[in-house]
Amino acid sequence: MTMPMYVSPEQLMKDKADYARKGIARGRAAIGSIYADGVLLCAENPSNTLRKVSEIYDRIGFVGVGRYNEFDSLRKGGVRHADLKGYAYSREDVDARSLANLYAETLGTFFTHEPKPLEIEMLVGEMGEEPDGDQLFHLLYDGTVMDMTTFAVIGGEADAIRVRMEEAWDRTAELSAAVVGAVAALSGPDRSLVADDLEVAVLARANGRRAFRRIEGDELDGLLA
Repeated sequence: MTMPMYVSPEQLMKDKADYARKGIARGRAAIGSIYADGVLLCAENPSNTLRKVSEIYDRIGFVGVGRYNEFDSLRKGGVRHADLKGYAYSREDVDARSLANLYAETLGTFFTHEPKPLEIEMLVGEMGEEPDGDQLFHLLYDGTVMDMTTFAVIGGEADAIRVRMEEAWDRTAELSAAVVGAVAALSGPDRSLVADDLEVAVLARANGRRAFRRIEGDELDGLLA
């Protein structure tokens, strides 16, 4: 009987991480940014049918990059989890932190136990009742969770976009300035993005209980202008 080839755990984890990072880097990037009235979710997405940015619950939004079928499956699971928790307890008990921890558990399990890791990166954002309560959670393919209080960048060319976003980000920025800054960071100096190339939404205190609202069409054109 032939013995299977031995691969050290360290090498196996490294190979999985490299595989996941390469898959994610092929996708277009997205930004989650805290601004004056809540949380801005902005993604480069020229598709009219596939959504990277979605609502999870009253004050919670989601952004995914990488393999669409993989992050959309997790998005649907998050919606079901939030609906069940809100029904069993109360709507106020549904929060982004517990949802991010649930996603992290799933991602970590896939990364550790499955032959192929999930090739995805995600953001979970929550608008607080007060500005100090706004939150962003950045989730990596291996289950790592980072709690962000400013902005987060996921997807292809994230490092370069993050540098540009550091120069543009302002906690007190109004919606128009926040959108322009995020789009400029996504596009960079060598190209420009128009409304049809983007998917933009906000979790805004001005929107009431259902804080999530998509910004598209003439409204997005006006903000970019």
